[in-house]
Amino acid sequence: MDRLSNTVRPYAWGSTTAIPDLLGVAPTGEPQAEMWMGAHPGAPSRVTRPGHPEQPLSALIEADPERELGPAVVARFGPRLPFLLKVLAAGAPLSLQVHPDLAQAREGYAAEERAGIPLDAPHRNYKDANHKPELICALTAFEGFCGFRAPDRTADLLDALEVDSLKPYVDLLHAHPEDAALREVLTAVLSADPTDMAATVTETAAACDRLGGAHAPYAVLAHHFPGDPGVLAAMLLNHVRLQPGEALYLGAGVPHAYLGGLGIELMANSDNVLRCGLTPKHVDVPELLRVVRFEPLDAAVLRPEASPSGEEVYETPIDEFRLSRYVRSEGAAPVDLTAPTPQILLATAGTPRTNDITLTPGRSVFVPAGEKAELSGTGTLFRATVVA
Repeated sequence: MDRLSNTVRPYAWGSTTAIPDLLGVAPTGEPQAEMWMGAHPGAPSRVTRPGHPEQPLSALIEADPERELGPAVVARFGPRLPFLLKVLAAGAPLSLQVHPDLAQAREGYAAEERAGIPLDAPHRNYKDANHKPELICALTAFEGFCGFRAPDRTADLLDALEVDSLKPYVDLLHAHPEDAALREVLTAVLSADPTDMAATVTETAAACDRLGGAHAPYAVLAHHFPGDPGVLAAMLLNHVRLQPGEALYLGAGVPHAYLGGLGIELMANSDNVLRCGLTPKHVDVPELLRVVRFEPLDAAVLRPEASPSGEEVYETPIDEFRLSRYVRSEGAAPVDLTAPTPQILLATAGTPRTNDITLTPGRSVFVPAGEKAELSGTGTLFRATVVA
């Protein structure tokens, strides 16, 4: 079992205080957006084993993947940790985005490789051949947008603004079938003349400010991204509020964006993102339209299912990762966490103990496959692993 030393990414949208508050350290005044735990090549966690200097977790796994990950995980997912665990602290809205499924990722990556597009090119869509399903679990009140709202409901939301340039979209949203209506509106929004669209977004933002209520979140977006067509694209989506302990699963093709809050994010180990707006980065509209799932989706809030051991599991339909938590009170019996799969254990409250290591909030350990692990102490511990 290895204590992890983790990198905090200073993206501009990050909160200046949420991650420092979790860790119990002084803020630097700079945004601290994501703390990464895992073996992602962009910022692998670092470990120190007896008799060895500090090294990246990725190098440790590469040296002996079957020992660290277990033979079954290597056979199924290859010689790398299949997931990345993060603490995410949104102090401002993130970009509106969508992720490909596995077949789309493989096809897109191969096509861009054949075309000779450099991996770091700003217009590159596929950095790898993997999909990127995600799970976000709230540690504080957390807001975001996820999946298309029923078109009739969105039509009512837009119609109430009384903005003339939105009326064609209102008419389209009343058309059937619903998936065709959603596709047509999103295509029109993202393909419109930028000057005309900026004027529409400005007028829409003023109307959202005036009405408040259900329109208020879109005024927030417009304040951060004035004139961005992504503001109107976000108005097609469900606005979701999570309470601490609640989660959202974001599968392939589901457009989403985070608005604010602190959470635990667990995802497949991939960098594939197609953006829909709310960003100065490249938006590839034709490829985006190929990947997005144009169907109304109720943003189902996940609540953990408890087991006799006290483990509360967030059930998802994929195998690259599995998230659960333990909320332990004084006097709770020790729990055996030994598993044939690799694990990252993260404390978010109290002082849970893993073997002889006491974890304070924001601190984490890596447990190689098959290594003995016992949980004791009090507090909250999140467990990230793989479905064997």
